[in-house]
Amino acid sequence: MPTRTPPLYARLWRGVPRELGFLLPLLPIVVVGISLTASVFFTGVGMIFIVVGVFIVLAALFIARGFGMFELLRLRGAGFPAITPPKWDRVAPQASPFAKIIAPTVDGHYWLYLLHTMVINPIVGIVTWTITIVWTSTALGGLSYWFWQRYIPYGTDRDWTFWGVTTGDFGSDLSEAAGRANDSIFFLVVGILFTLTLPFVTRGLTWVHYGIAKGMLSAFLSEVLQQQVTGLASSRSAAVAAEGTALRRLERDIHDGPQQRLVRLQMDLAAADRQLDADPAAARALIEEALQQSKDALDELRALSRGFAPPILLDRGLVAALESLAVRAPLPTTVASELPDGTVLPEELQRNAYFIAAEALTNAAKHAEAAAATVVVRIAGGALEVEVGDDGRGGAVAVAGHGIAGLHERVHGLGGTLEVTSPDGGPTTVLAKLPLAG
Repeated sequence: MPTRTPPLYARLWRGVPRELGFLLPLLPIVVVGISLTASVFFTGVGMIFIVVGVFIVLAALFIARGFGMFELLRLRGAGFPAITPPKWDRVAPQASPFAKIIAPTVDGHYWLYLLHTMVINPIVGIVTWTITIVWTSTALGGLSYWFWQRYIPYGTDRDWTFWGVTTGDFGSDLSEAAGRANDSIFFLVVGILFTLTLPFVTRGLTWVHYGIAKGMLSAFLSEVLQQQVTGLASSRSAAVAAEGTALRRLERDIHDGPQQRLVRLQMDLAAADRQLDADPAAARALIEEALQQSKDALDELRALSRGFAPPILLDRGLVAALESLAVRAPLPTTVASELPDGTVLPEELQRNAYFIAAEALTNAAKHAEAAAATVVVRIAGGALEVEVGDDGRGGAVAVAGHGIAGLHERVHGLGGTLEVTSPDGGPTTVLAKLPLAG
């Protein structure tokens, strides 16, 4: 059954503990941050005319970077989306060691982190921390006033009470019991109001810090776009390399397998034709050997065809194709599908998922000495996951141009990731995560 999304107010309340965990420690964090960073920075500025001052300023920049990264970590812990931090070695990635040391002085991100730690976060943090303390203490104090008010001395001059607020009679001379009851009711109403609005306050105050961090502590949009372009170029290169590797492997397998058998078949048939009249028994033996060669060549061609998309993949989908692959696999294989009912996957994604499973099973049969294997397909985290496990001897490693290395290139070319877990002694698990379009 589909899960029901809780109402907005309930979701806000779920975030209150984490948001309070972010807001309540703000004061000591910002005080330590501004004290430490400002002390080191202005000390360095005062000594800037000697060499040591430059390195002290650098230390202040690195301290500010640490506090900024800590802020991003705390916001993540508060339940907010992760903010992509800058790439810190982008200014001088190939420079000399000395140039890398002084590179932060010309990196705008370091100065933004310094401004955030020394100026922005202390001002905003003190304000939001004060509001949080006042709002939370008022809510808790109002809700519990009826209990602890008995320990407070009661005076005869009750100028304002809940009774006076509701009737306008602020000068009433009430008994102690009536005055305490009226005060308890008044503070209870205030406590309820502050408690009901507490989720909106904590969410709003945390959003203020998140917005500031998004603008000052995240990577620039141009940097993100550059990283995406670099990633796409890398994926394209990996996809081309994977296709080239697959074609070379197919060419090698055809040359070493079916082609050699077909040449032998042609030679046997020619020899049988020459001996057909002179020695029928020898010709018959050659024909029988040729038949065996044709059978072996057909088996090898069928094995090679597992690397291509079978018709059942287009007709009945990925799961049916994997089940057919398991029946034809060289070792006992079970297939488990955790895909939701009615899932429709792009044909190209299904073809690659099928190829990955077929290649992993082939590796398990050839190299792992496995007795059984499993294939599991699921959707998790916006990606199609294909997991192939075997009970073999483990120790699988990537060798250029073969097996796992080829799978790495193919998955990377699709923008996904490949995780291989293969300790010595087994078992081996190959997990491919292929992102879903949209």
